[in-house]
Amino acid sequence: MKLGRVVGTVVSTINTPDFDNRTLLLCDLLDPSGKPAGGYLIAVDTVGAGAGETVLILDEGNSARQVLNAPGAPIRTVIVGIVDAVEEGPQPA
Repeated sequence: MKLGRVVGTVVSTINTPDFDNRTLLLCDLLDPSGKPAGGYLIAVDTVGAGAGETVLILDEGNSARQVLNAPGAPIRTVIVGIVDAVEEGPQPA
């Protein structure tokens, strides 16, 4: 799982039917402190996330397809939660 911040929506006029009625969101990756980690992912939204929200991203193809109940779909990444807060514990020495 990864942390990300929704920065936009991806719109496609031609796509596989597996993406019909699904929203694709562009997410910048974050480190545990909420700072940009570099990189981005395009993920299928399953929770109704919006721009600026911090989200929990599942970036594992088979698990993502299970979340969507779409075993044959060409889907790798899904948003599975909206994050309210991240609390870091003590750092190991």
